[in-house]
Amino acid sequence: MEMAFDEIRSLSDETLLVLYGNGDGAAARALVERLGPLAFRLAVRMLGDRAEAEDLAQEALLRLWKIAPDWRTGEAKVSTWLYRVVTNLATDRLRRRRGVGLDEAPELPDGAASALEGMIETDRAQALELALAQLPVRQRQAVVLRHLEGLTNPEIAAAMEIGVEAVESLTARGKRTLAQLLAPRRAELGYGHD
Repeated sequence: MEMAFDEIRSLSDETLLVLYGNGDGAAARALVERLGPLAFRLAVRMLGDRAEAEDLAQEALLRLWKIAPDWRTGEAKVSTWLYRVVTNLATDRLRRRRGVGLDEAPELPDGAASALEGMIETDRAQALELALAQLPVRQRQAVVLRHLEGLTNPEIAAAMEIGVEAVESLTARGKRTLAQLLAPRRAELGYGHD
C-alpha cells in the first residue's frame, strides 16, 4: 500500500524510521528532508566549516539508515539519537584538528547583505561562531544544543549521555565564557546602546 508523500511527511520520526527499515524509500526521503537540515546545522555550529559539516551530516544519516532495521521503538527519540551521533562525530573531528589556530579556522561565508542590519547580523554571527570555537567541546555542545537548536535539558542530557545537572552546569559555564569573550565587542556588534 503506497501512501501519499504528504501523508508520509506527517508521520513521526520513529514511524518513518521503522518504515524505512522495512524498505519504504518514501519514508527515507521524508526523514532526510526533516532531519538532514538539523544534522547539518548542528554540524556547522560545532565545526565552523560548511563542507566538513555536510560530510558529517551525511555520515550521521548513513549511520541512521544502517540501524533502521534494528531500531527498537520507544527506547529513544530518533532526533535525540541523531544529535548524539552528530555531536560525537563532531567531537572526534575537533579532536583530530586540535592543532589548528584561530587564524587557520575557516571563515564563515559572507552574507553579502547590503543593508546595515544585514552586516551587523553577519558580524554578530561570526563573533558568536568564533567565541563558540573557543569553548571546550562539551560546553560548546551543550550551549549549541540548548540555545541554538532549542533542545530541552533532558533531551540534551540524552544526546550527550550525561545527567541533566551536568547539562545545566555546562550550559551555564559556556554562557558565562561566551559573555566574557563577547563583552569587549558589545559596542562594535551594535549592543552598546542598550
